[in-house]
Amino acid sequence: MNQYLKNLNRIEFVVTMACTGHCKHCSEGEHVANGEYIDGDIAAEAVCDVCENYQIQSLMTFGGEPLLYPEVVCKIHEAGKKMDIPKREIITNGYFTKDEKRINEVAHMLAKSGVNNILLSVDAFHQETIPIQYVKKFAKSILREGVSIKVHPAWLVSVEDDNPYNLRTREIVEEFRLLGINCSNGNIIFPSGNAIKHLKEYFGNDTEFTDPYEDDPKDIRAISFSPNGDVLNGNVYKESIMSILDSYSVDG
Repeated sequence: MNQYLKNLNRIEFVVTMACTGHCKHCSEGEHVANGEYIDGDIAAEAVCDVCENYQIQSLMTFGGEPLLYPEVVCKIHEAGKKMDIPKREIITNGYFTKDEKRINEVAHMLAKSGVNNILLSVDAFHQETIPIQYVKKFAKSILREGVSIKVHPAWLVSVEDDNPYNLRTREIVEEFRLLGINCSNGNIIFPSGNAIKHLKEYFGNDTEFTDPYEDDPKDIRAISFSPNGDVLNGNVYKESIMSILDSYSVDG
């Protein structure tokens, strides 16, 4: 086993960078409504191969908006279920169609594929461009399918800060609580991408920020696949995931 990955326990997929929102806090910058997405069959094969060699405890799909390509998402989670990964999660803004029939169909697909937790990105930022009524339809459909779902908001400065964005986010969180959906801890907005452009007055010039999602390169605990197949220092479209993991080093 590669010494740098001896504690590897999590697999992540950025299914696509395409998104239905245009959020001013987004760390990735501007998005379009469609675009490149990871190959579901190759992704599923990679999940199985990694699980045969490492004790993976968590599998997550996100984006962009991953449910623009729900069949891909489901192939990934079916593989996670097959390999007995305990935690199989999606982060989604819940808005991928206005068609109620399709909303219900996708919710059923997710439940059947083995997704066991959904983190719903709703807050003041998402709801500036994403119509909340369709998100609520999706949330209700997920509840009917019996899948765990929580609101997963983005907070500005801190959860406790009373800036206008957080005040609006609390109102939105309450709307979902009334539907029977509780709130996760969410996350604190990191000064990157659109956040620097639109929210810079909220970030102190003398404050040092550490990316909360960055792994120690000498102790990789999570591997993240990009829509183009990139992962660590390789590409899963060009070589097997185990070859990539076995050859990984901090020197690249």
